[in-house]
Amino acid sequence: MTSPGSPAYLLNRCHKNGVTFMYEQGVIRPPSEARSLLVRVTRNCPWNQCLFCPAYKGTRFSRRSVEEVKADIDAMAREYGENTHMIKTAFLQDADSLILKTEQILEILGYLQARFPGIERVTTYARANTLRRKSAEEFLQLKEAGLLRIHVGLESGSRKVLTMIKKGITPEDIVEGGRNVMESGISLSEYIMPGVGGRALSEEHARETARLLNAIKPDFIRVRTFALHPQSPIKKMVEEGTFTLMTDEEIVAEIKLLVSCLDEMRSYFSCGDYSPNLLMEVDGYLDEKKPDMLREIETFLSLTPEQKKVYSLIRRTNARSYPVHIVFDQRLMQQVLPEVERLESDEPDGFNRYIERLMSYMLPQPQTDKEWN
Repeated sequence: MTSPGSPAYLLNRCHKNGVTFMYEQGVIRPPSEARSLLVRVTRNCPWNQCLFCPAYKGTRFSRRSVEEVKADIDAMAREYGENTHMIKTAFLQDADSLILKTEQILEILGYLQARFPGIERVTTYARANTLRRKSAEEFLQLKEAGLLRIHVGLESGSRKVLTMIKKGITPEDIVEGGRNVMESGISLSEYIMPGVGGRALSEEHARETARLLNAIKPDFIRVRTFALHPQSPIKKMVEEGTFTLMTDEEIVAEIKLLVSCLDEMRSYFSCGDYSPNLLMEVDGYLDEKKPDMLREIETFLSLTPEQKKVYSLIRRTNARSYPVHIVFDQRLMQQVLPEVERLESDEPDGFNRYIERLMSYMLPQPQTDKEWN
């Protein structure tokens, strides 16, 4: 099952009744696919140049053959035995599964449904330029075969930001690819990254991202606040003064601008499924909850500097979601504020540096020790 030049993967060895079942799995999947069967159809990322993403650095991309994938599905089916009908969802890995030929994906989907007849939904990651190359007929075929949701990293609608972070796609790719999916009836999750444009491009990043999302009207808009990995080339940009990291307060202000520019459409704006997002309570359908989300954002922005730091520290040291108004509790403020003050005194801009380190710990790590270029 291995591929020369693509050594980084997880080879599951599951033992059941004295029998070993072996199959590949990739290293990441969306939080919403936590209970899904993970079926690896490609290895790693065909682009793998994004400056912000550590997940596949040090690895090489390869396509798996249909026969390899079928062998993995067989192994998983044998492992589940009489319980295959209990598997309701599956996720095709890795970063851009739809780069395979459509007939190959259709064959994999058909085999997956045959071995796991209880599956109700199959989902996958895809890059915007890959979606742009697929025809409407191909998407309809994929939907009929059971592919019902696609997750896409939009990150930013700004051409300048996309170029700076080496995303390898254009705003035109994003809109056309997204519309292709939406017109087919396949559910679309677009991922955006507040803060990835830095302070200088923050306003453009927010406005242009909202403009593209309004044009696509995806089913889900999933927020993934930018965090700086210590090996990222963006760290050198910070040291050289060409990129300025944003504070929690500045990123919340950016999200406020973004949300205010979004139409009240039937898209679910989600901060609640990713713990590095500060305001996880900013979550809901835009046509129902947009005013409520803006009020929660305003509540945070109206806090005193001390209250903002206390809230940030509580959220960054807990995976749980907390409403902003918890900092109106004076006993809580008295308990946490001394720790904020200690962090401030440890080093210049000590509090913000500590928050940056906490967020970096939440990122996936590179799979090898090779230099991240």
